[in-house]
Amino acid sequence: MVLVGATDPIMQDVGPTPMDRNPVPRVSAHGNALKTILTGNYVRRPPYWVVAAITLVLAAAISELARRSGRGSLWTRLLAGGLLLGYIVAVFAVFIVGNWVLPFVLPVGAAFTTASVGLGLQLLEEERRRTRIKGMFATYLAPELVDRMVESGEEPKLGGHSNVITMLFSDIQNFSTFSEQLRPDELTFLINEYLTPMTRILQGQGAYVDKYIGDAIVAMINDPVPIVDHAHRGCLAAALMQEKQAELRQFWAAQGTRWPQVVSRMRTRIGINTGEATVGNMGSEDRLNYTMMGDDVNLAARCESGAKSVGVYTLVTEATRLEAERCGDDIVFRYIDRWKVKGRSRPVSVFEVMGRREAVDAAALECRDLYEA
Repeated sequence: MVLVGATDPIMQDVGPTPMDRNPVPRVSAHGNALKTILTGNYVRRPPYWVVAAITLVLAAAISELARRSGRGSLWTRLLAGGLLLGYIVAVFAVFIVGNWVLPFVLPVGAAFTTASVGLGLQLLEEERRRTRIKGMFATYLAPELVDRMVESGEEPKLGGHSNVITMLFSDIQNFSTFSEQLRPDELTFLINEYLTPMTRILQGQGAYVDKYIGDAIVAMINDPVPIVDHAHRGCLAAALMQEKQAELRQFWAAQGTRWPQVVSRMRTRIGINTGEATVGNMGSEDRLNYTMMGDDVNLAARCESGAKSVGVYTLVTEATRLEAERCGDDIVFRYIDRWKVKGRSRPVSVFEVMGRREAVDAAALECRDLYEA
């Protein structure tokens, strides 16, 4: 069989074809058709249900991978991109090898569309997570720590988990006297004026304020946000709290007769311990509180109440002192004694936090050395 056709461009019987980038004689289209008929090597297309299945599977896979491609999931993103690229390569390969025309625009377009939906869902899920974490901890942690927790992508561990933390208990000395001499509105105003700077100091050192019990504060450091120097920060927070209360006493005394004399003499006892505790959401099915419990927590509370018996206002355990001194010597400690506190069989060494080294004068340091001797 011979096909006759014009090849000179002047005859205007040349042009591009789907398989030729440069214009060719249009008679070649007839030649290609004739070859296909004689060889039976026709272009083949899959049935409709195969097209639908390919589109559905590819779109579902890409959208799910896109939804899971959150922070730190590089492999998920690479897998999604590789899957899409692999299908595109397969479309061309199958056509070249077997003359099969697989759907291209429909599956790829559906994959991009559903991936956009998946990313949208992932963003909504991330926003809900951020809102939930901020709602749980915004009133207990410093804002920068809440942002750090959110940006880390780590969910707070719900339920009970074990962790080494620094626990802090504080309580105003002889608080019943304040309740007796002040009206309810005056007492509320005074306590808020006291708790506000104390809470800011604690949050400034990375502490999580567990709860307020009247005038008392219960806090922990190193959970839910991990902090390496948690013991040092706890001791520093206690020293700063005592310094701030000294300023408040002067401030209240300067207000003359507004407050009774007991207000200008307010002192706070603080107990600190570092050890292992069970931390997490605890309570009833209807109401939960992110709190701590354990033997070392009880020891911190005993330090706070036991400080009264030796006439000091900040008492810490040896475990806290050792951990704090590993991070620096800017806190001055004074050895008190070895106690066997109620509820524990083993004695523990306790120390007074005299304050920040820059705020403790030479006479106080000399007294400490004489007492320890």
